Amino acid sequence: MASMLDGCTPWPEEFTDHYWAAGHWQGNTLDNLLRGWALQYGPRTALVHGDVRLTYAQLNRRVDRMASGFRGRGLRPGMRVVVQLPNVPEFVVTAFALMRAGLVPVFCPVSSREPEVPELVRITQAVGYVGPSTYRGFDHTAMAGGIAARWPFLRRVFTYEAPGAESPYGGLTTDPSNCQYAPLGSLDAPPEPALALSAGQVAFLVVSGGTLLVPRTHDDFAYQVTAAAALAGLGEDDVYLGVLPPETDLALGGPGLIGTLSAGGTVVLADVTDPAGCLPLLARERVTVTALTSGTARRWLDAGPAPSTLRLVQILGAPPDRATAERLGTALNCRVQQVFALPEGLLTLTRPADPAAPALATHGRPLSPDDQIRLVGTEGEPVPDGTPGELLARGPHTIRGYYRAPAHDARTFTPDGYLRTGHLAHRTPEGHLVVTGRIDDAG
Repeated sequence: MASMLDGCTPWPEEFTDHYWAAGHWQGNTLDNLLRGWALQYGPRTALVHGDVRLTYAQLNRRVDRMASGFRGRGLRPGMRVVVQLPNVPEFVVTAFALMRAGLVPVFCPVSSREPEVPELVRITQAVGYVGPSTYRGFDHTAMAGGIAARWPFLRRVFTYEAPGAESPYGGLTTDPSNCQYAPLGSLDAPPEPALALSAGQVAFLVVSGGTLLVPRTHDDFAYQVTAAAALAGLGEDDVYLGVLPPETDLALGGPGLIGTLSAGGTVVLADVTDPAGCLPLLARERVTVTALTSGTARRWLDAGPAPSTLRLVQILGAPPDRATAERLGTALNCRVQQVFALPEGLLTLTRPADPAAPALATHGRPLSPDDQIRLVGTEGEPVPDGTPGELLARGPHTIRGYYRAPAHDARTFTPDGYLRTGHLAHRTPEGHLVVTGRIDDAG
């Protein structure tokens, strides 16, 4: 396995050998997988947002040209770039373009402000920032400029403007800190020869718990998205509505937007969650799959009946919300899948063949047959089925350490590599997990 990004913990060799032998890891980078999907599904619609519709071939070309644009601005493989974008096509294009250029996107919720964003820039020594000029009344460009003045290694800011909006920063190219500003759309250059990238390298970093950073490799995340897509039965006729923040584990790859692309389906992006904005999309785009928090699902149900082509709705939450799941399945005549997902990679889901009781009242079983789960008491002792204990996990898509956080790793990972999730759970006699909440909240 190629060396990881400095500050990351690799899987031990015996585990990497097993994950390769089992066929979980297959040596493909995420951006190279997109090339293959573009060849296979070229004229099919890949992304929809408002009036914007991109085919797979168009998406891949935009990624190629933006990757060249990043390289033309002096950004080099291994450098980190903070990405803070809502559910818009530019999030998808930017994410794949950065990976194709060998850069490491640092996915940050668009809702994050001070002090989290400056701290993420400091930890990663990010040389670039991609975000809205303004979003819902907040001036992201001004924030980025302030960060650049504090941390001078941040020297490139690329601003996203909603279609039809006029940037208030159109004439600003540099500031006193020598930080350069440019519209994200200006990153458009003829494609360059493909870089030789390793699937064992970190594909992206994503935030967990404020400023902890989770390193996800191409191998481990590609396995997660394709396994989750297979479990959901995704195919070319599926249309996925992206409502959750795009950088979250479930929205990005559980199967989420990347899993949908892996199956040749269509991703419809919605940067609002309210029923008035989302329910019309269900009928207009003939949406078949989506993922919601239980709170959003209740708001949709309370808004009244809506014509729907949905066949699968994932509900994210701990504890599982059985009442909402039952209402949703009945009102929309679809299957409901209870999900527990962590940025660190652990993903547990109910299965299509599960009987009604576990399908509605549990989080099912881990995604991978090689996910290993322990439930332990306060002294680390195993607890019997039905007894609450801390959920510990390791597997082919669960990290072995955070980025540049050795002191935190020493507390959070067991000596044999299990992640202490900090969540309470119990296991039913049938083997289904029920995650009931965080240990911190139990007292």
